[in-house]
Amino acid sequence: MRKTASYYYQLGNDLRRRGDYPAAMNAYLEAIALDPDSPAVHAKQMMDDIMNYYNKDAYNP
Repeated sequence: MRKTASYYYQLGNDLRRRGDYPAAMNAYLEAIALDPDSPAVHAKQMMDDIMNYYNKDAYNP
């Protein structure tokens, strides 16, 4: 089965809900690599904002 950008976007959403932010970010990046117009672009930006706000020392985009 070939995984699509939509699959990785949904996976990223599930991982984010569980609090696994690094894995969610990886899933969003995979979705963006497959489809640069994926809604994962917005989700990644949201994750960047969250990580920058809550954990500035551990995350440098």
